Amino acid sequence: MSVFKLFKIQGIGEKTNSKFPLPRGERDRVRGRVAKPAIFLDRDGVINRYPGDGKYVTCWKEFRFLPHVKKAIALLNIRKQPLFVISNQAGVAKGIFSQESLTAITTNMLKALEKNGAFLEAVYYCTHRDEDHCSCRKPKAGLIKTAVQSYKGSIDIKESFFVGDTLRDVHTAKAAGCKSILVFSGNEKLANRKNWDIQPDFVFRNLYEAAKFIVKYRQAL
Repeated sequence: MSVFKLFKIQGIGEKTNSKFPLPRGERDRVRGRVAKPAIFLDRDGVINRYPGDGKYVTCWKEFRFLPHVKKAIALLNIRKQPLFVISNQAGVAKGIFSQESLTAITTNMLKALEKNGAFLEAVYYCTHRDEDHCSCRKPKAGLIKTAVQSYKGSIDIKESFFVGDTLRDVHTAKAAGCKSILVFSGNEKLANRKNWDIQPDFVFRNLYEAAKFIVKYRQAL
């Protein structure tokens, strides 16, 4: 059984983030020695079922993987690209659920993925509210920058992808300097396209379709 240690936990409202890394052996399994593109994934609406506007996944019982997500992540692992989750979870700062609940949700998510041969490099959360004016809350690129720095500068950010289900994620990708993929398995819908204030680089129905595209894209380079 894998043990996941929680780092950088500070008081609510302090400018920090939560990180759930894989054990070093698994990190080395998906990590290469040279600079390479990474895949950044939003969580709610991409990996698990979107809880609804203004709502949160507050405990593991409420967490539901979307179809084919485990297969999608395992497919991306074959290319040996580091995968990170980058997610806003302001429910902690709002007192809707605790840091301990977030830890339990993440630990169970990673264990479930691992049982299906799917691995993540690390999971980064911003637990602040918009009014906290932190540097890590999307659409700011603080969490992505932290992920890149923790990977010892071996990520080619220009060739990296951010897969999200909101325009906020598209803005985050632009701020970080990576390519954006918008999926329609969560918040955003294609029917709203005429109202978008930013255009993603690519759109797909879900993470599995996006993963198949990314693999073909890499093979073509």
